[in-house]
Amino acid sequence: AVVSTQNTGYTQTVYSYIKQGQYVEAIDCLLPEYESNTSSRAALSLLGNCYYQLGDYDSAADCYGQLIQLFPEHEQYKIYYSQSLQKGCQFEAAMKASFTVDSPAMKEKVVKLQAAIKYDEDDLQGAKSMVEQCASEDPDTENNLGCLLVKEKRYSEASKKFSAALNVKGYQAHLSYNIALCHYYMKQYALALKHIADIIEKGIREHPELSVGMQTEGIDVRSVGNSATLHETALVEAFNLKAAIEYQLKNFEGAQEALTDMPPRSEEELDCVTLHNQALMNMEASPTIGFEKLQFLLQQNECPPETFGNLLLLYIKHQYYGQAADVMAENTHLTFKMDPYLYEYLDAIIVQQSSPEEAFQRFEDIANRHTLNLRKITKQVQECRQNNDEDAVKRAVNEYDEALEKYIPVLMAQTKIYWDKNNYNMVESIFRKSVEFCNEHDAWKLNVAHVLFMQESKYKEAIGFYEPIVKKHYDNILSVSAIVLANLCVSYIMTSQNEEAEELMRKIEKEEEQMSYEDPERKIYHLCIVNLVIGTLYCAKGNFEFGITRVIKSMEPYSKKLGMDTWHYAKRCFLGLIENLAKHMIMVRDVVVQDCVQFLEHAELYGKQVPCRIQPPLSTQAMHELQGKNTVTFEARLLKALLIQVCDL
Repeated sequence: AVVSTQNTGYTQTVYSYIKQGQYVEAIDCLLPEYESNTSSRAALSLLGNCYYQLGDYDSAADCYGQLIQLFPEHEQYKIYYSQSLQKGCQFEAAMKASFTVDSPAMKEKVVKLQAAIKYDEDDLQGAKSMVEQCASEDPDTENNLGCLLVKEKRYSEASKKFSAALNVKGYQAHLSYNIALCHYYMKQYALALKHIADIIEKGIREHPELSVGMQTEGIDVRSVGNSATLHETALVEAFNLKAAIEYQLKNFEGAQEALTDMPPRSEEELDCVTLHNQALMNMEASPTIGFEKLQFLLQQNECPPETFGNLLLLYIKHQYYGQAADVMAENTHLTFKMDPYLYEYLDAIIVQQSSPEEAFQRFEDIANRHTLNLRKITKQVQECRQNNDEDAVKRAVNEYDEALEKYIPVLMAQTKIYWDKNNYNMVESIFRKSVEFCNEHDAWKLNVAHVLFMQESKYKEAIGFYEPIVKKHYDNILSVSAIVLANLCVSYIMTSQNEEAEELMRKIEKEEEQMSYEDPERKIYHLCIVNLVIGTLYCAKGNFEFGITRVIKSMEPYSKKLGMDTWHYAKRCFLGLIENLAKHMIMVRDVVVQDCVQFLEHAELYGKQVPCRIQPPLSTQAMHELQGKNTVTFEARLLKALLIQVCDL
């Protein structure tokens, strides 16, 4: 269609915008033409296409609805109208519209469209019956059957269907992506990444104008928009899947890099999956923005199904239990689509805030079901091994791992109820009941070590759990949490294994020196925190002179060691010292007091830009209200004033 206008340059401009994926600019050009002639077929048709490409499906449907009224003989508009309604999640209206297409030539298209509508409605049987009406030799039929198998979680069979379609059609990025997705679901990450690499390599080679990787390299590039070319390359889908794989493999930097490597688009042009992944993978660095994005997505028709569960889990992680309860109450229709175990877990967590006893019983019921399922899968694994069926063994082991990952959070939530009450014996007994399934799980071993450590009479047993964790990462010891290293050192000291403690500290010091040599500007706190925890231990035992001296020494040089975490440990010791001095429970030498004053003066000097705490992401208190007070400088000055007052200096 050609826009009715005497200015051919205008027509060329509109088509040029559309070809380049600049749909907003195209719409700005087309609207005056439409307003001057509301029955213009060309203007309405192009507007409908532009709105559809931008994801404004309501406006697209409105345009195609007008075209149907004006030009009922052109049945393709009925197809486009139904597709727009489908994309806008108006499934009932879309199905009704599809039945108005009478042309026999379009029967195949209509059946495929109706299958897609049924698929989006999760009516898999209805979708399957539609797909089976299509020609078996049509490659789309194989592809559609593969999509249905994915929904049924029959990933191996689905992969074969996609491969068959690929063999008939030749290479197509979206089919290659579908195969990669199947491998991802089967946890065959290497195979998935191979297909993803092929998609990315082909996209870069054939379409350098899409600026793949430019953002990661820090080059300022303009948005490529949501062009048809971008859609055909499946680059957005490939990079999102790559990010998901890296995230699952705990390579969070790689996950973030995958998102910045994708062709650049402005935020309003981003699809829902990309927006969801950006929120999730940047949550540690920008939690406030992450919550805003997830909350926004929850209001959209095309919201990824994982959004609801992830938002709730993040609310729980950040202890926003009220918000989690509100979101669940406001979106009851989404709770029916959740994994039943996840729903029960979240519900129990929320109940825990008002009734820990009831929550514990709920967790116990969930845990019992998990353990029954784990035993059942264990039996399946044994039977498969007896039958020498390696593929079945792999599937059963993967199923066991997935079931265990669902059980661990329930177990931890149970133990936390008693941990918060300082009832460490009860926590230990709960862990003992789960040893049958969890004894090889890193999170379980770490938490068992912590609970043994906290009992103060089981340091030797704690070493038995801490040591394997540290030795596993001994060649890269700074990858181990500082508090794990600190607790292991304390356990060595408390069991008179001072040589082992010193050797571990020398190893940490050596690695810190090496890292400082490679990156002089980087702050590393591991050895400092180890010494701070040891100092805290002595202070807790009443030996403040030795403990405080150790704390002070550990913070040198202040420019590299003074941070939010290290200050947290240090100030607790000083508060304990001041409290005991004020109550006349201890005496310390004047030289120690002078050292304390000098340390606090140094903290005041170097702590101007060091925050004492992170503002919660959803806090209503503005940062400017905390300005000046949320610094080490402010707290060090306050502690110094208290110490001087108590000691009458």
